[in-house]
Amino acid sequence: MFRMDFDITVGNYRLKMVDAVKVKHSVEQLSDTATITLPAMVEGKTIEIEDKLKVGDAVTIQLGYDDRLQTEFKGYLKAINTDGGNLTLECEDAIYLFDKKVSDVELKSVTMKALLEKVVKQVDPAITVQTEFDFTWEKFTFYHATARDVLKKVQDETKANIWFDGQTLHVQPQYAQASGRTVVFDFERNIESSNLKYRKASDKKVEVTVELTDAEGKKSEVKYGAEGGKNIKRVGHGMTKAEAKKIAENEYNLWCYDGYEGSFTGWLVPFVEPGDAVRLRDADYPNKEGVYYVTGTEISFSKDGGKRTVSLGRWLSK
Repeated sequence: MFRMDFDITVGNYRLKMVDAVKVKHSVEQLSDTATITLPAMVEGKTIEIEDKLKVGDAVTIQLGYDDRLQTEFKGYLKAINTDGGNLTLECEDAIYLFDKKVSDVELKSVTMKALLEKVVKQVDPAITVQTEFDFTWEKFTFYHATARDVLKKVQDETKANIWFDGQTLHVQPQYAQASGRTVVFDFERNIESSNLKYRKASDKKVEVTVELTDAEGKKSEVKYGAEGGKNIKRVGHGMTKAEAKKIAENEYNLWCYDGYEGSFTGWLVPFVEPGDAVRLRDADYPNKEGVYYVTGTEISFSKDGGKRTVSLGRWLSK
């Protein structure tokens, strides 16, 4: 049996006990979140630590077994809730800092990297931008917007994967493997349960339409894929048809592949996070072995044990 261990700090305070911890990571959502539930009472006495915590405190969550801990979350305390008899700490990653107004501006012929660097400079100069996303807007405007609003617009228009690693903002093309790490999961060894389904690309008929508005306000469409099937629509503003075609092709490739769709649940080890790849193995179906991009994970930690649910994106390779 493994002994479950944790090390959680909020500001300068180290938590001595917890009822439950939930951590959600996703490259498809702007923010990663964590919820820490503390017991209302210990040995008949009410726990009173609210005076030791304050909204905005830095939060670090490490979880694991037998003193072998892995950092599962770094961010900030967003809210302290006392409803329902428990003390619950709501946390958010560095996107918490992006609820800050940025200067109104109209940028022309601006690259992804230049746009992001202009935004983060107004939030915190210590934040760095890491991106290999080759994308240029003919025009990008923000007016009465927060830095979070700008990131949301970037994600909505390009379908970029956006996440934070400490003080580094990562923005990558959808399903571009970031870490270079591949973790092996075997249905007989370290997968407890799954809702995975195996789909064939030949069974999928998809056409992607990007509804485009250029810098002069002229509307047009760019299509890619097979007519008569599932139609996926995306909207682009202030970009060229060439850029819109990149979006359409990328979106098409997300839908058309032979492989698994869905998620599976394992334990805290092996460690895996969004941006990693997982290799799925099944001794009964070796032809279905493949490598997949991880879009999200959800970690639960309580007296019932530690579990990690892994959500898959597109197939990467055999």
